[in-house]
Amino acid sequence: MNEPAACTMNTAALDTLRQERVDWRFRSAAPALTGLTLDEAADRRLNLFTDGFFAPFVVLDEEALEHNLRTMAAWCAARGVVLAPHGKTTMAPQLFARQIEHGAWGVTCANAGHLRIYRAFGVSRILLANQFLDPAGLRWLAAELAADPAFEFVCWVDSVRGVELMTEALAGSERPVDVLLELGADGGRTGVRDTATAWAVAEAVDASPVLRLRGTGGYEGALSHHTDEAALALISSYVDGLRDLAIAFADKGLLDGQVIVTAGGSAYFDQVANELTKPWPAGLDVLPVLRSGAYVTHDDGFYREISPLGDHPRIDGVASFRPALRAWAQVTSKPSDELALLTIGKRDASFDEGMPEPQLRRTPNGPAEPLEGHVVAKMNDQHAFLTLPAGSPVEVGDWVGLGLSHPCTVFDKWPLLPVTAADGETVVDLVRTWF
Repeated sequence: MNEPAACTMNTAALDTLRQERVDWRFRSAAPALTGLTLDEAADRRLNLFTDGFFAPFVVLDEEALEHNLRTMAAWCAARGVVLAPHGKTTMAPQLFARQIEHGAWGVTCANAGHLRIYRAFGVSRILLANQFLDPAGLRWLAAELAADPAFEFVCWVDSVRGVELMTEALAGSERPVDVLLELGADGGRTGVRDTATAWAVAEAVDASPVLRLRGTGGYEGALSHHTDEAALALISSYVDGLRDLAIAFADKGLLDGQVIVTAGGSAYFDQVANELTKPWPAGLDVLPVLRSGAYVTHDDGFYREISPLGDHPRIDGVASFRPALRAWAQVTSKPSDELALLTIGKRDASFDEGMPEPQLRRTPNGPAEPLEGHVVAKMNDQHAFLTLPAGSPVEVGDWVGLGLSHPCTVFDKWPLLPVTAADGETVVDLVRTWF
């Protein structure tokens, strides 16, 4: 494949973000940081437990973040694929910038609102992994493309009606909008389900004066949550379908420019890369694009179990990802020897792909020590029910450190996340999110 130009961001916008001041909007931030910019607050190197942060809080581990960024970047380069990480995992421009610094080809978004945020920070190459039919959003996109010749954009199409709606909304656009034919599957989400529909949509794009067909795309993660032989074979078969459609469209002269073929969430990116890096027909310039997003923080639940670089690795010779998210909550009640209540609930932590996992206990005077045999049995809006085994050392006033599952539903709860050093307590940076 031809080497694509590097993705960029607006450094001035990032600098402006870091000048935002800490105040009451960030509910867990220590009062001592009030009025300071994010940069100034990071320079204070405060301690989470002794310098006044309010419980509960969720933090990022700097060493784990950097390890995951480097690991994924190196693996993609070695496998001959590029990465457009799904930014909706974090919605954190500071982390987008780090992903781009580690070689990301672009950043993926899910809707027009995300796209607008990305452009506010000058992301120069964006893949919208969805249909984009909102006329107001499309008119705004056309203006962005006209104003910035360096801006590259691509989104999905999966129906003739969708092509018609896009064509109508984009009438008179100065630049065509690049699209990918989305392939679906039974039991999946969006995307065409049969070959006849795929051809009808591709031909409709070809006839549109404002759209340009660049290749095929889709999402394999909706097809399975397992890693047995049958599940992996299903994923491979689906990605083969993306290949076959792209080759067929190219043979008919329906594709324009370098061909993009993309799949790859965070659960099966190894299978996707295996299929997309098979030999392509001579003369066909194909760019295989992965869109994995959760790798940047990994997790202590769903992705730990299913990721190719999780606790059950399917990739040899590569270090596994490390969980970079941790929640801390205090024990505020111990109604019995079998139950304690923590100051964290559904408003604070993910629960859609598994309960938070108790991992550490820290007395008010520290330090943190491993905590085994304890389970969060359920959560209310603001409480977690911690089941205590016989002889549990947990007491009222203790802090409990919890691993979290599914980062996508963690970041949306926290507009500001402290980043901690190797000791897990010293704050070395602050990451701002936008949802």
